[in-house]
Amino acid sequence: MQSKTVVVTGGTSGIGEVAAIRLAEKGARIVLVARDQARADATLSKLKAANPSAAHAVHLADLSSMSEMKRVAAEIAAVEPRIDVLVNNAGAVFLSRQVSVDGLEMTFATNHMAYFVVTNILLPNLKATPGGRIVSTASDAHRGGKIDFGDLQLARKFSVARAYGNSKLMNILFTRELAKRLDGTGVTANCLHPGFVGTNFGRNNANNVAMRLLHRVIMQFGISPEKGARTIVHLAASPDVATISGEYFYKCKIATPTDAAQDDADAKRLWDISAKIAGVGF
Repeated sequence: MQSKTVVVTGGTSGIGEVAAIRLAEKGARIVLVARDQARADATLSKLKAANPSAAHAVHLADLSSMSEMKRVAAEIAAVEPRIDVLVNNAGAVFLSRQVSVDGLEMTFATNHMAYFVVTNILLPNLKATPGGRIVSTASDAHRGGKIDFGDLQLARKFSVARAYGNSKLMNILFTRELAKRLDGTGVTANCLHPGFVGTNFGRNNANNVAMRLLHRVIMQFGISPEKGARTIVHLAASPDVATISGEYFYKCKIATPTDAAQDDADAKRLWDISAKIAGVGF
């Protein structure tokens, strides 16, 4: 990873931050996409300590907003002509149905569309780099997902488990279709389940009593962010996966997702709908 450029979304806490630091320790230069300036500055200090010689950078954006996704990706594309690795890790969970500024259900917007838009805008930069890699954090929560293309925004049947499970299923389908479209370019795309990790994920729901109790359970029984980040680092850096694409990993090994996550027709349909929603000719 010496002198390689790695773009990381959701890299200021949890497994994203740990992965960014470990990759920096391996010699990488990290470009963070963050929402909060204070947390970004704190992570930047850790990155500088891990690799003082690299000019790590931060770009601020709200990845639930389509215009922000496009703006920050375009800004990065303009100043980073060569990107070695893109780590899509930003995500959130919402206890009630909320809509983004674009009228999209927030889990769908943040957990799926941000991956789709940022990746597509940065593709030329990844293709310009020999051995470019795209790593997306999915989850075994996809096993509870079931996409209804007639109610993609869950206007009729919303539940937090359904919304989150669907978004993680979409991450796998997105990776599957992306890998097909990248065939022959030299760029690979894989996704992963980090495990049941004890982090502050879901802190945006801290005012909810049930969420606070669930968070205590997660923190008590979940694995450490250090362990959860290992598969991200493996997919970003290991020569063992340099030619593997379109797969779902767990504990640094290829795993088998649900049949729904292997549905090529749904993967293509989701891609086409996402491109139409984004309003850009990907």
